[in-house]
Amino acid sequence: MKEIRFGAIDIGSNAARLLITSVTGLEKEGEVYFKKAALVRVPLRLGFDAFVNGELSQRSIDRLTHTMQAYFHTMQAYEVSEYRAFATSAMREARNSEEIIKRVKKASNLNIEILPGHSEARIIYSTQVTEKLDKNRPYIYIDVGGGSTEVSIFKKEEVIASKSFKIGTIRLLNGLVTVNKWIEMQDWVIANTEKLENLAGIGTGGNISKIFKITKRPKNTPLLSVEIERLYRELEPLSLEERIRRYDMKTDRADVIVPAANIFRNVMSWANCQEIYVPKKGLADGITRMLFDEYLKK
Repeated sequence: MKEIRFGAIDIGSNAARLLITSVTGLEKEGEVYFKKAALVRVPLRLGFDAFVNGELSQRSIDRLTHTMQAYFHTMQAYEVSEYRAFATSAMREARNSEEIIKRVKKASNLNIEILPGHSEARIIYSTQVTEKLDKNRPYIYIDVGGGSTEVSIFKKEEVIASKSFKIGTIRLLNGLVTVNKWIEMQDWVIANTEKLENLAGIGTGGNISKIFKITKRPKNTPLLSVEIERLYRELEPLSLEERIRRYDMKTDRADVIVPAANIFRNVMSWANCQEIYVPKKGLADGITRMLFDEYLKK
């Protein structure tokens, strides 16, 4: 199989990412190799507009448009064959999202698709995040974003329950999550995990990856719930500047990592989950897998 490149764009509530992946393989052996060719991340922070004001400001629209124009030219330079661009929670809720999609299409020739919350976990799971884990063990998948948290329960590689909750890092920073929202998530997690034994977690997103890095866990080993709890208690009282300096964080990571850790610690506690695996895969990787599957069908 000749080398082919795919472009995956993930427009989240906190940042927009472009992942370009080169796919090569040996048809006779049936082996396919996915190699990251480029990864670009721009902290647009669309959620601060969408969740507080209900729509994106002109400044946010301009920044998104410029970013997508840059992504278009980057994909052209890499000779990308196919791409998909998905927007999640912030664009789902922005009143002017339809207008924005039309403007971006005209300016960059890229088409943005709004991704339903329940579809995020399934797309990420398609990256085979459990391929190196015990297939007979049940898992609770947790993906914490700026506007929502996707939680799915997997048993023997099948999804037995999945739900998207409007509890995200940017919503929490702006005081937009009510007690009832927390109770709704707690009740759902308990109801869907209380009969599962030896439950482990799978966590995705930039925040849990940063937490894993800070704790210096060995590669391919799970992060323990007590470690997340300990780090949360260390980070929570620190100022933004102290977090940036002490833990070598970017500004747009230093403010959201505490609410993210809070979400992970709560969900794991409710699920009686003592450890969580952190594969370095996310929505963009899932989009790549989707594009490859579509390419094979063609």
